[in-house]
Amino acid sequence: MSYRPKLSSTSPERFGEKEKQKKRAKAAKRVLTGKASETIAENETIRLNKYISRSGICSRRDADELIKEGKVKVNGIVVTEMGHQVLPTDKVQVNDNYVQPENFVYVLLNKPGNTITTTEDEKGRNTVMDLVEEYTGHRLYPVGRLDRNTTGLLLLTNDGDLANRLMHPSYSVTKVYEATCDRILNDDELKQLVKGVELEDGIAKAVKAERHEEVPNIVILSVHEGRNHLVKRLIASLGAEVIRLKRTQYAILYIDKLRSGRWRYLKAFEVNKLRTSVKLPEMKFTKG
Repeated sequence: MSYRPKLSSTSPERFGEKEKQKKRAKAAKRVLTGKASETIAENETIRLNKYISRSGICSRRDADELIKEGKVKVNGIVVTEMGHQVLPTDKVQVNDNYVQPENFVYVLLNKPGNTITTTEDEKGRNTVMDLVEEYTGHRLYPVGRLDRNTTGLLLLTNDGDLANRLMHPSYSVTKVYEATCDRILNDDELKQLVKGVELEDGIAKAVKAERHEEVPNIVILSVHEGRNHLVKRLIASLGAEVIRLKRTQYAILYIDKLRSGRWRYLKAFEVNKLRTSVKLPEMKFTKG
């Protein structure tokens, strides 16, 4: 079931922090959170990079880089040793900010237009975090990005390892788009998109390209790459222009009937399908 807070007609005085707390509490009851398959006891050690990754700020690989660069402290002491073990009760800082392992949260958003795929924007423009962060109670990060006016499926999570692998080109994650063009592309042009076209940064191609059954100027493109503006540039190479662009699938996730601007938590089986598809272990889940 999707969730989007309804607008309230109550006065600003009544619609304050108390109301926000009620909304956060209501959303928290519906959070699907994942715990690592192993239970970490207070006297059981855990690798430092895993501790940092479980805090949601980055992947284990990025945590290793932070450790190497001397940006991590344990109980006030800088640690640069790879494989260093910590206790859950230890105080860990990254760039002088305390971090703590937390449950993972996975959100599927149908991103609306005129929205920036970033955690914050210095120009004050709408961001995807404006749509989800206050109501999940967690700091989430978009997996990849969609252009400001590109709509559709966007995954947000604090699972750094999963996000890092999904975005890595070696895993060839499928992304499907509906591109509304300014004209109908013929069969030869669709075949050319699959065969490959020359772009300024090298050859690029679609995994699959076909016309929409009911609207012939809509092209359904499946791609594995994540280059900037890839779909628009593929279409432009044929002398056509993309008027509207919507992502309908990311890996095993589909937008289905989720309305624009709304979001939902992933189901347990969806999370585990995503994780196993990029060679990560399945997780056990509890209702938060």
